[in-house]
Amino acid sequence: MAFHEIRFPANLSFGSVGGPERRTEIVTLTNGFEERNTPWAHSRRRYDAGVGLRSLNDVETLIAFFEARAGQLHGFRWKDWSDHKSCAPLAAPGPEDQLIGTGDGVTTVFQLQKTYVSGLQSYSRPIRKPVLGTVLVAIAEDPKVEGLEFTVNMETGEVTFALPPDLGTRITAGFEFDVPVRFDTDNIQTSVASFQAGDVPTVPVVEIRL
Repeated sequence: MAFHEIRFPANLSFGSVGGPERRTEIVTLTNGFEERNTPWAHSRRRYDAGVGLRSLNDVETLIAFFEARAGQLHGFRWKDWSDHKSCAPLAAPGPEDQLIGTGDGVTTVFQLQKTYVSGLQSYSRPIRKPVLGTVLVAIAEDPKVEGLEFTVNMETGEVTFALPPDLGTRITAGFEFDVPVRFDTDNIQTSVASFQAGDVPTVPVVEIRL
């Protein structure tokens, strides 16, 4: 099993259905109250790659991509059009979008992450697959130069500084990102007649842990 650093055709993922999934274990007590717990620290996303197919040429592209990944065997990148930026969907990423760490004068490596906030609660999602050329970084609101003051590992989402940020300084970043996924089926069934009648195949895709 391997991960292929290639993105599923973005024109085919556009319009796809999907989003985050959580796993919650619920036990109802004899008094009617509930105990709720989750074994997952992070959500997992699922999508349907078949929804974006609009022509028989798209079907051919899908099958070629599926065969090159050997079905479920190899992972790949997926663009989630509803959530692929460090900022609001219609905004452009900026170097102060997301807090990714605080300097301690020693640490030079920081993981990209996106924090979702609602009320007093928040969830920080590790970003493992940033998009090449989109990562902007700042220390204490001072933008840094990629290749000179920092580098980004596009396969892990780790930012490495040439010098450790000073103690107490805020390290922030802005970026676009993909979701690491695999096909959740080893079987794709389609026909010319059914596709022309508007019946597109279901092609499940699921996020993988890296």
